Amino acid sequence: MPNNAEQALQQTRFFPYWLDNPDRPAAEPALTSDLDTDLLIVGSGFTGLWTAIQAKEQNSQRQVVVIEANTAAIGASGRPGAILSTSLMHGMENSNRLFASEMEELERLGKENMDQFRETIEKYNIDCDIEWSGELTVAVGKHGIQDIETEHELYVKFGHDAHLLSQQQVKAEINSPLFAGGLWSKQRSGTVHPAKLAWGLKRVAQQLGVTFYEHTPMQHSKLKAGKVVVQTPKANIRANKVILATNAFTKHKKKIASRVAAIRDRIVVTEPLSDAQLQALGWRNRQGIYDTRTQLNYMRLTADNRVLFGGRLGYFFNNNTDPQYDKTAEPYVRLVQALYRTLPVLQGIKISHAWSGPIALTTRMAVHYQHYHGGKMLFAGGYSGFGVTASRFAARVALAIVDDVDIPERQLEFAKTLPSWLPPEPFRWIGAKITMYALDTCDEKGGWRIPWLNMVEAMGFPLKP
Repeated sequence: MPNNAEQALQQTRFFPYWLDNPDRPAAEPALTSDLDTDLLIVGSGFTGLWTAIQAKEQNSQRQVVVIEANTAAIGASGRPGAILSTSLMHGMENSNRLFASEMEELERLGKENMDQFRETIEKYNIDCDIEWSGELTVAVGKHGIQDIETEHELYVKFGHDAHLLSQQQVKAEINSPLFAGGLWSKQRSGTVHPAKLAWGLKRVAQQLGVTFYEHTPMQHSKLKAGKVVVQTPKANIRANKVILATNAFTKHKKKIASRVAAIRDRIVVTEPLSDAQLQALGWRNRQGIYDTRTQLNYMRLTADNRVLFGGRLGYFFNNNTDPQYDKTAEPYVRLVQALYRTLPVLQGIKISHAWSGPIALTTRMAVHYQHYHGGKMLFAGGYSGFGVTASRFAARVALAIVDDVDIPERQLEFAKTLPSWLPPEPFRWIGAKITMYALDTCDEKGGWRIPWLNMVEAMGFPLKP
């Protein structure tokens, strides 16, 4: 007999809920003839779209072309939990881990970026189900209290409107027996429908004069006569500058893959909640939520009152970005079980959608830049969460780098340095498998898993994407 989680997945569609939308725009034509442009952007996820918009806002006469291997937002930008944060470097603690001496400036820039993110959405009337409800970090068990107290100190130090919540106060926000406390950051954060946002950004870019070609993958590039020549299946593009906005989809550049692993993040979405289920759950303030488990989970409500619950990681040999296994129920059973333990008032609720996809895990967990063809081509990527808003900032800096514009942000360490090198296969796969198993079972079984995970973190590999 199947258990409750298996039964919940029997009618599930293994496809992103965000993209399962009748209003999804039609694909643009593929490129079929050679062309020249000033700026070529490869990839039409958030980084590529924000790059295109800001390039045209800076210079309306600039020729900007975007090519996409599939269609806009089909990659990571159409799959995330899409909880908005001011953090540019994957959360407050990660920023402090990496760039403690620059935290004050990074936090200032993060707030500024979020304000400009919001201004763009309002200026161009982008309908994307945005809710400015804050973000809530919840402590799972008493051992998680120290984590949120440490994070609270950072929030207060850098001027955030953040509040520690007791166990009773957290339960008043969301009805879960697991949460022993919480940290609610109330301003400049919330949730968004990521695919609607991406489609809206694409519309804006087109209105500003950007040309898109979809189903047009980049196959090869070379420097010729001072220009970058990018080969696609049916035509070549000669560009003065190129920005690779491909994040975890890195196979066309081995140098990128040597520092980026395509770790898969899994998500399930429930059927819409009834009024009774919503009342039993609480969650009246509709915050985006992260917990402090070793194998981190995150959750949020959608506009039509489904619960999105994600965070179980996986890795497939050789950075496989489309494994058939993740289009079956089996890899989501434990995630649904975790949902039921976390929110028992939803026990037995059916799962309408489940999906996974690669996030670009590096030892930094945040954007970095790699240079090619004498600086005329630039890779901008490395997000493994928090990328919906951070991608706007990363795109602005990428433009400054490739155009050699002297802005202060280029002198910050993140813009000048690279994350650490990652081991090749099969060592990457073996290490990932052991680590994923340890993450899955550490909180329940402990033992060897704790020193293993401590060793992995000491080597510079963060464990909470």
